[in-house]
Amino acid sequence: MTHIPGIVITGASGRMGQMLIKTVTDSDQARLVGVVERAGHDWIGQDVGTAMGGPALGVTVTDDPLEAFAQAQAVIDFTAPEATLEFAALAAQARCVHVIGTTGMTDEQIAALEPAARHAVIVRAGNMSLGVNLLVQLTKKVAAALDEDFDIEVIEGHHHHKVDAPSGTALMLGEAAAEGRGVNLADVSDRGRDGITGARQRGNIGFHAIRGGDIVGEHDVLFAAPGERIVLRHLATDRAIFARGALKAALWGQGKAPGQYDMVDVLGL
Repeated sequence: MTHIPGIVITGASGRMGQMLIKTVTDSDQARLVGVVERAGHDWIGQDVGTAMGGPALGVTVTDDPLEAFAQAQAVIDFTAPEATLEFAALAAQARCVHVIGTTGMTDEQIAALEPAARHAVIVRAGNMSLGVNLLVQLTKKVAAALDEDFDIEVIEGHHHHKVDAPSGTALMLGEAAAEGRGVNLADVSDRGRDGITGARQRGNIGFHAIRGGDIVGEHDVLFAAPGERIVLRHLATDRAIFARGALKAALWGQGKAPGQYDMVDVLGL
């Protein structure tokens, strides 16, 4: 690259938004050129550094994403599914790399990203960390190596503010396990057990969500058979790992052909 890419952060006031702002401003490989918040938010019109309780950064919070995207080379977006779809169309119009860390998107919403991906690079992942993406690959390999004598359960934990379950990472892990077994996750997913449920169905992939305190992210993939268990685990203790991964994706996407990519592409896994 002959210049340092300009980055816009959406959802600036959120915990991930603020972490992304800090990660970009601390980097010597990117520059913060815009921050976006929803219309009516208290931060609109303020310098984002001041709004965050620190020194001014020379970037004013706006509720006009297209204006912000027009001066950027990449947008990093950890917001909500409906907002992400709107941002995708605008990022494509501005020909920005759109890095999506938003979770809770339905299959229909994910499919709705396709028109934008015809015009711009979209990097979407349920989790941006190197460790989790390695865990996904390991899960696929272990699931492929074991037969249905091994029950698969995905257990995830997050802070009590998280609004969707299972987490995007848990679903990534479930998809990896299903792919390893050569099945469709939708056909074998078991997401709720309460009361007299009957015996566990052979071949199902179970999901369990824990919500409490300030848990950043904990994910276990349990393979359990009579007489033995295998547990693959990833523990996140600092959400900065997600911000660093997202910035890596934004930089990686510069100059790539339009299309949809994920962190496996970014990390060369």
